[in-house]
Amino acid sequence: MRGLTGRSGSRARAASGAAVAGLAAVGLFTVACSTGGSGVQDEGAAHADTAAKTTPSQVTPSGSAARKPESVNAVKLIMSDPKVSERVKADLKPCGRDSYPVDTSYGNLTGGTSPDVVVNVLTCGDAVGMGTYVYRENGDKYENVFAAEEPAVYSAIDRGDLVVTKQVYTKGDPVTEPSGEEVTTYRWSGGKFAQQYWVRNEFSRTVGEGEAVAPDPATTSEN
Repeated sequence: MRGLTGRSGSRARAASGAAVAGLAAVGLFTVACSTGGSGVQDEGAAHADTAAKTTPSQVTPSGSAARKPESVNAVKLIMSDPKVSERVKADLKPCGRDSYPVDTSYGNLTGGTSPDVVVNVLTCGDAVGMGTYVYRENGDKYENVFAAEEPAVYSAIDRGDLVVTKQVYTKGDPVTEPSGEEVTTYRWSGGKFAQQYWVRNEFSRTVGEGEAVAPDPATTSEN
């Protein structure tokens, strides 16, 4: 699969029929950008499998979020968050014994005094992103300041920006062969995430099929 379906660009996300059904059920994309955990706006799309997932940097400016991150229980955050859809919660199950398909990243995104937390919820078998969320520490709890829910969505921290990538499908595309991807970069500004950049990459359908063999002129002339 192209794009960001794996950590550091190395995890292949080949989806099975069961995964397709699960992804179709998720189906709704919502980006929540809020000051106090309220307010929702549709804000472009996001993906689960390429540039943004290649070793995201987590730069901490001096004097900002200098405290070392404390590990959070990402599964507990997701399950107790009213902004996370019931579909994602229902599909978030252990892949093995007490092993949940959740990726967690820590870094400075909102300029707070402690690191922010980015949580990506994946499918078990194919590690396809189902939802991605950003949590900001607010007193003794974390508040959801960004949410995107759609099949094949994944977020990463890149030099203080939030980079959200999603695979784009057109009619007839198998899950393993998207037609392209959209990469959207958000930056925290005025108490919310604001879109800074948007890139769409369209993939060639001919790569990997080999070169066409031209007919032999001599053979053609004899006929």
